[in-house]
Amino acid sequence: MKNEFMKAMDFRHACKVFDEAKRISDEDIRFILETGRKSPSSFGMEAWKFLVITNEELKAKLRPACWDQVQVTSCSHLVVVLAGIDSVKVESGEVEKRFSRREMPKEKLDFYMKLYGDHLKETLSSDENIYAWTAKQTAIAAANMMTAGASIGIDSCPIEGYDKKQVEGILGLDTSKYQLAMVLPFGYRLNEQPKQLRLAFDEVVRFID
Repeated sequence: MKNEFMKAMDFRHACKVFDEAKRISDEDIRFILETGRKSPSSFGMEAWKFLVITNEELKAKLRPACWDQVQVTSCSHLVVVLAGIDSVKVESGEVEKRFSRREMPKEKLDFYMKLYGDHLKETLSSDENIYAWTAKQTAIAAANMMTAGASIGIDSCPIEGYDKKQVEGILGLDTSKYQLAMVLPFGYRLNEQPKQLRLAFDEVVRFID
């Protein structure tokens, strides 16, 4: 299992050009998206949504707003990762619903609701602060999806080079509910993978006894 996981980590790279003749099967893209859905999130709020775009005209419209990056149009499936805004607000009712999925006495639910509101008072004070919190969490789901894809030979490329407002406008997003966090193309590489460059283990890891 360790070897298989490391093979996926070695395989994954930021694929710059996808083979437009190759398409990801429905089964495989659902597997990738499922790993995103099952990813951990702060307080278990799952403050994200994944838009899966295969429409070539829409991808072409999005490309100029994504710094004209060819990955946007050459990929098989373009996953737009959104960060939740409204759903994490106490007054939305969604927070209580998500806590209530675990059966508990009302006193315990009230305790968690108070803990949530008190702990996140500053975070929940503005949509800007909420976005900073929830967008950061979407990176966990995106990383899991990319590794899942790599484990079955599917490439990806995380993109944060875009005009956020333009992309949100093209997609017709209600930004009081969801905002753009990442553009994540999936497909099959056209060119050979470049050499993977990483800092040495000892440069990034320090054991504290």
